[in-house]
Amino acid sequence: MSDETIRLVTIGRILRRRWRLLAVLAVVGALVGYGTSLLFPPSYTTSASVLLPGVWQDRELLTQAEIATSSVVVDRAAATLNWPGVSGSKLQDRVSASAADGNIIKISGTADTPEHAQQLADQVAQQFVTFAARVAGDSTDPEAAQPEALRQLVVQASRRITDLAAAADPGQTVDSVQTRTDLEQLRNTLQDAIKKLDQVDPAANKANMVVMGSAARPSAEAPPTRTQLVVAGALLFVLLAVIGHLTAARMSRRLRTEPEIAAALGSALLGTVDVPGERPVHRPEGRGPRARVRRLLGIDVRWDLPTPHASGDEAGRQLRYRRVCARLREQLPGPRRLLVVVPEGDETARLAAGQLVTEAGDDPPLRVVGVSVSRPLLPDLDDASGALVVLSAGGWTAGELAGLAGACADAGHEVVGIVLAGPVRARPAQSDGRPPEGATPALAVGDDAGRRSE
Repeated sequence: MSDETIRLVTIGRILRRRWRLLAVLAVVGALVGYGTSLLFPPSYTTSASVLLPGVWQDRELLTQAEIATSSVVVDRAAATLNWPGVSGSKLQDRVSASAADGNIIKISGTADTPEHAQQLADQVAQQFVTFAARVAGDSTDPEAAQPEALRQLVVQASRRITDLAAAADPGQTVDSVQTRTDLEQLRNTLQDAIKKLDQVDPAANKANMVVMGSAARPSAEAPPTRTQLVVAGALLFVLLAVIGHLTAARMSRRLRTEPEIAAALGSALLGTVDVPGERPVHRPEGRGPRARVRRLLGIDVRWDLPTPHASGDEAGRQLRYRRVCARLREQLPGPRRLLVVVPEGDETARLAAGQLVTEAGDDPPLRVVGVSVSRPLLPDLDDASGALVVLSAGGWTAGELAGLAGACADAGHEVVGIVLAGPVRARPAQSDGRPPEGATPALAVGDDAGRRSE
């Protein structure tokens, strides 16, 4: 199985076992998104297009886009609009421009109403065209007059060349023919230069910028809208909850393997037994408002335990218990009573301990005792001289198990072995008129649970 499949299975388990908590968090996230939308008023955005005729380089188009959003253009647009309390500096963040295909500058304006957005985009586009035409085509500008002066000089030089060619030696000598040829080539070159100058005259091109119609009035709010904020808030809270579950599971120190559990308790593993059930339950006992809320949200049950695998038949499960009892008899030097220590809250281990009591009978006699892992304490019993720890994997940390072993040693009970209980999915029982064999031990918890009735 690949890592990706494992992660998908884990996420699916979170969604299936924590759907109540995730639903509550989604509602809370939606409320947070709604509250955020109240802090930001709705905005509307529209665009106006300006056509730049002629031949333009990409770098020149970018320059024109920067000019369209310059402070000069925006300040003039703000002065023309004359909105109360709105200056050019405030409009600077509401205006943007970009170069599109086909020599088009797209100017966008954002405002609090559709009408203001349309007016802003149209006014900035108009002021941009006016400012660009003034910069490019102002005839009073000495720099703008230089191309025309150059054109006049080229015309005068062409006339002078014609006069020189006419005054040249009309003879057919090599020098006279070469002179007339050079003069004619020079005149042709100057005429070509004049034609190119006319074609790429920036003043002629830039003076013909055109606003391609009025900006369209927006019919919907600009993102993020209120609906988008509500949905984003719900999804964000659910995503954070899933990430939090995955992080907690990755950082969990609960022991899952048999060698780790045996090392923490300082004893040998006698075997593994199966307990029929839908899924493992670690439901801590508790009362009060907090416990009720945890049960309501479904967070009082572990989610990170794998789904139980399919169980075999009843005979196979009974055989596992018998083998554990046989190994337990081999560990004991003589007949003596043992305490079956079960961590409180481990329902799977409690059911397995009851079944062990039934299978063992009086050889050896067993007594089930529930012990809190937070404050482990075993009773002082003179008729018991050892402890058998029964628990399920993946539910306890090394520190908790070490405390459990320390409580056994403090009460004078040597840990003679460990039994791991694993949940399995039980097959439908046959209706033969007899109760299941594992039903009676479920009630065998207490000081006298280990005494088998004759």
